[in-house]
Amino acid sequence: MQIETAETIGHAPPADYHFDIAIVGAGPVGLALAGWLVKRSATSRLSVALIDAREPDAALADPRAIAVSHGSRAMLESSLGFPADATPIKRIHVSQRGQFGRTLIDHDEHGLPALGYVVRYGSLVTTLAQAVSKTGVHWFTETTASTPLHDHDGVTLPIHSATGDRTIRARILVNAEGGLYKDKETDASSALSADVKNTRDYGQTAIVGTVSVSSPQPGVAWERFTPEGPIALLPCGGARQADYALVWCCDPEEAARRSQLPDDAFLAELGAAFGERLGRFTRIAGRAMFPLGLNALNALVDRRTVAIGNAAQTLHPVAGQGLNLGLRDAHALCDALSTNGPTTVALSLFAQRRALDRRMTIGATDTLARLFTIDFPPLAALRGLALSALEFVPPVKTVLARQMMFGQRR
Repeated sequence: MQIETAETIGHAPPADYHFDIAIVGAGPVGLALAGWLVKRSATSRLSVALIDAREPDAALADPRAIAVSHGSRAMLESSLGFPADATPIKRIHVSQRGQFGRTLIDHDEHGLPALGYVVRYGSLVTTLAQAVSKTGVHWFTETTASTPLHDHDGVTLPIHSATGDRTIRARILVNAEGGLYKDKETDASSALSADVKNTRDYGQTAIVGTVSVSSPQPGVAWERFTPEGPIALLPCGGARQADYALVWCCDPEEAARRSQLPDDAFLAELGAAFGERLGRFTRIAGRAMFPLGLNALNALVDRRTVAIGNAAQTLHPVAGQGLNLGLRDAHALCDALSTNGPTTVALSLFAQRRALDRRMTIGATDTLARLFTIDFPPLAALRGLALSALEFVPPVKTVLARQMMFGQRR
């Protein structure tokens, strides 16, 4: 891999670069796609550029915890590797606060070593970056991109770094970086595609952090629905099995108030909202918050540009499907481009094959986020019945669990 930085490029006016595929965004999805493309196209030798505003090491200390499904781990580990410090999720406990009904999803029911894994964002990005560094990917670091220009044969992409401006040419451009390009001249942002199918403000803000509990249950993840929103606790302790990654979805004003509380007061309110299944909450670290909404593109492909990952959809964190859906996007795009070459035909096939999985995953996440926050006693009773019924209809629970672990593949 060739990495260009402000130090290595120099100040001479550079010539344009030409690639088969250019990827904007070196997060987990962009890195996975770059690595998969180079490894899968060893014979056809696709040339790949990766463009990111950060240095590869910038994510190393990022402590955020993310959920990676068993299916996503299998895709990554087979060719790019997977973090050694991942914590397995053996069981998922889903329930409602103050209402009857619960369902359990256990790895033994599916004959798998784990349903998923909790990894630090920094660990995952570092693992993938190390794998990509051993390939022929041309990596532009500390570099931003502006709005692309399309023509019949490809895409011209203006890029900007500390050493100046240049353009690169690519047959196919992939946006894996949040769906926005920064216009350097006007300081305005424009969406990759204005054709947005689903947008929704959930009226919730997520408080995230790492908490410790007095009575941990190793390997168990918790999804606890409350009238304010879901509370998720994901085991991430490693040697400290009492540690959990927290995602507490609540009213924005309450989130702002709680973010300012002393630790003891915050933990007391969290305990009142979650219940006593894990004993007392004894510690909170790394508190942060962010608003929750749905933003999903209707069309993944615009001429020779394609969106994947967060550029294609941002989801509510309930059920932890955002990253996993993005990795399935990347894997399917790699299949299409490796088999059919960097052409508009390949992009059309990719869009067709991703339609069902995206529709089901986005729909399920959106429904859960809204359905379980309606504070209406008869509906709460129906939700409890539905959760309990899953325990008595194993085939239905299996279908739901496998959708979350593997998605719909074609």
